[in-house]
Amino acid sequence: MPLLERETERARIAELVDGIRDRGGALLVRGEAGIGKSALLATIEAPDLRTLTATGVEAEHHLPYSGLHQLLFPLRDEIHGLASTQREALRTALGLADGPRPEIYLVGMAVLNLLAQAASARPLLLVVDDLQWLDLNSQEVLAFVARRLESEPIVLVAAFRDDEPSRMDTAGLPTLRPGPLSPGGAATLVDAVAPNLSLADRARVLAAAGGNPLALRELCHGELPATSLEHSFGARLHALPHDTRKCLVIAAVNDTNVLAETLNAAKAELAALSPAVAAGLIIVTTNTVEFRHPLIRSAIIKHTDPCERHAAQRALAEVLGHERDRQIWHRAAATTEPDDVIAAELEESADRAWRRGGNELAVSCLERAAQLSACPDQRAFRFLRAAGFAVEAYRPDLVDKLLAEASSLDLDQRQRALVTWMPTTFDEGGHGGRIAIGELVDLATGLYVEDGRPGAALWVLWSTATRCFWLDPDPHERRRIIEAADRLPIDPCDPRVVAINAHVVPFERGESVLTGLHGQTHRMRRDSLVDRFLADAALHAGAFDLSARFAGAALPALRARGCLPFVVSALCTQAWSCARLGDLVTAQRAADEASRLIEDNTVSFVPGLVLAVQAEIAALQGNSCDELACAAERIGLTAGARPVLATVQLARGIAALGEHRYTDAFLHLMRLHDPSDPCHQMALRWYAMAELVEAAAHCDELGTVEKLLPELEMHAATSPSPALHIGLRYARAVMAPDHEAEKLYRAALDADLCAWPLERGRVQLAYGEWLRRQRRIADSRPQLRAARETFDALGVTRWAERARRELRATGESGAAQPSDCVADLTPQELTIARLAGQGLTNREIGAHLRLSHRTVGTHLHRLFPKLGITSRGELRDVMRQMT
Repeated sequence: MPLLERETERARIAELVDGIRDRGGALLVRGEAGIGKSALLATIEAPDLRTLTATGVEAEHHLPYSGLHQLLFPLRDEIHGLASTQREALRTALGLADGPRPEIYLVGMAVLNLLAQAASARPLLLVVDDLQWLDLNSQEVLAFVARRLESEPIVLVAAFRDDEPSRMDTAGLPTLRPGPLSPGGAATLVDAVAPNLSLADRARVLAAAGGNPLALRELCHGELPATSLEHSFGARLHALPHDTRKCLVIAAVNDTNVLAETLNAAKAELAALSPAVAAGLIIVTTNTVEFRHPLIRSAIIKHTDPCERHAAQRALAEVLGHERDRQIWHRAAATTEPDDVIAAELEESADRAWRRGGNELAVSCLERAAQLSACPDQRAFRFLRAAGFAVEAYRPDLVDKLLAEASSLDLDQRQRALVTWMPTTFDEGGHGGRIAIGELVDLATGLYVEDGRPGAALWVLWSTATRCFWLDPDPHERRRIIEAADRLPIDPCDPRVVAINAHVVPFERGESVLTGLHGQTHRMRRDSLVDRFLADAALHAGAFDLSARFAGAALPALRARGCLPFVVSALCTQAWSCARLGDLVTAQRAADEASRLIEDNTVSFVPGLVLAVQAEIAALQGNSCDELACAAERIGLTAGARPVLATVQLARGIAALGEHRYTDAFLHLMRLHDPSDPCHQMALRWYAMAELVEAAAHCDELGTVEKLLPELEMHAATSPSPALHIGLRYARAVMAPDHEAEKLYRAALDADLCAWPLERGRVQLAYGEWLRRQRRIADSRPQLRAARETFDALGVTRWAERARRELRATGESGAAQPSDCVADLTPQELTIARLAGQGLTNREIGAHLRLSHRTVGTHLHRLFPKLGITSRGELRDVMRQMT
């Protein structure tokens, strides 16, 4: 019979599907079990489209990429057309080949490009039912893809239950929520399904179903007076013959719907299933046995005696000898007593799952292995290993659960330190990192002294050192980290040692840090992860030119490997560093890309840092930064992230300077130097000295700043940090008496500032202003012109205008600021235009921005008219003019 009261929902789906050639997209259909989600999906009419389908099965929830395998199986022969890294990752994820463990975001890009490739021949409709029971890897990939379908002839319609969590919940996709039928609609359905019901039974069904279409149908056919669907299905199960019940229980606990497996495990013939088909519980095809509704499976499991369920698991294990991992999983499910043999096999299965990228399955296997371990030490070890995999899967909920299990056991000191350390890995320290530093140092010491594992100890110390950047622990804790690192027999030039020193004591060991960083620039073979944490080390040490270089070097390989959290981290470092150097084009591009990717990343501090850097860029460009700064500040205050809060104050200070609100600028920037202020950060505060001195000079506060100089001079004596010395030279010149100022300005300009154009322009502007105040008009003009040209080229509009005003005060008219011919472009269009202008192909741009090449082509098609051009050659000319 036709669907009742679903006209609006069907029209919404039809509108999306009918417009597929103009615009792709995704739509979620969610609601309670039985509300009609599957029925809605079944009504989709798309005869001209190629349709791919997948249905989640609760028993397969733990199998990595099983849902994706089901959806993409018809496209398996087209995978060869993908780029090699994506092809290998996807084939490995789908179990079609053995290869290195695939990063989930690389799999996501491979799926997006595979679908776009297929859709270029014929538009694609993807229909996914019971999404909540797809494995989490598949859910995450589909969420990644769904957010990127706008410019593709691809539509995804997915249905899932409200009472089950899904990775789609946070994807920000349009959603349909079918509600219960109205009283009139419910009555119409009951009368159509069971016209001979008595008035009393009819009233009872209507009251019990609450407008749920499936409940209305099933309760009409069940044993009245049933009060729920599960009771109705359970009553029908117990009315079936013994052999039929046995088959159904085996099918319910099986993790596939393969008919032969059910019959072989039950030692039954096909006829044994006929009563269940007649009762409306299952649908049998040539090769499969499927439950007519997911609630039937759960009802069977719930209403079956545990002994019968365990017997069904054992029977399945006996017929799965050719599938080792599935067999051991069913054997483990049937075991109620400790069994070290099964536990060891589960641990091996966990390792195989991890190599395929199935972190969730690895966690489940290790958790069950721990539960079956007879030895308490082995149980603790496996719970902690499972927690380690949960950390990699970024599942704080699982980590907390597994660590709670481990904590109930008799742990040694090092294991207790691991319990303390693991939760802090999610936020690079967070509020918990402060109290854990001592324990983490003890953990690292134990790994070296007792276990003889200096490499593992160094990693723990490096992880601990990152907390010093975010949380600013006291000097005693910093010394403990450094002393522990010094005891390790590791080469002082090891990148991790350099990074530890840079995070913990960036000035005290500044010379060795800078020497180590420069030494790493000449490595013959690049390692993207090494470059990533060297970029962070260089930022902390105030070598922004090096941090930008290391971050840029790391990004291509990190993107190719699909290491999205590391990509976002490297982009943040690149954006922060380039903004301080004055390379606002690169900074903006990196910050915008990081902002787009954050939706696929869950590192807690990163969104705040991205927003703070975007605020700083906006301030330098002369735009309002208030909204961005406030949003970043909220995150920074909640997380206790000092670099985020310091960057927010820097952005506000720059904005105030540009608007001649010098007292406001001074107050914003002085907060960085107050140890009791959450904006205080030991290293970053010194890298904003030029801004602070400039503000102080205009509001008669140089005396306050002068009190900071002895500490700055002390750090400069031990560290060759470029940013530190640039700020110090500027401060000396601006604060000097007139008879000494010129020599100090010349010294500041004679320093090597080729990689620091913003700082060079700042010195030229200040020097030119000083020369004009000394009535040396002719001498001031070259400095002011150079500053104006630099700021114009960098896009630092407020400083460029200030240089023009100074030039006008000397009697010279400043050149007009060049018009921005790309003002009408969106940030994403601007990024694509710049990359295309550099000669990158659509596929290369897509890999860079995690978009399909078709989406890139659509954006180029839209932006050409905005720029008044018709070719990529003209685009190169326009972009060259902008740089």
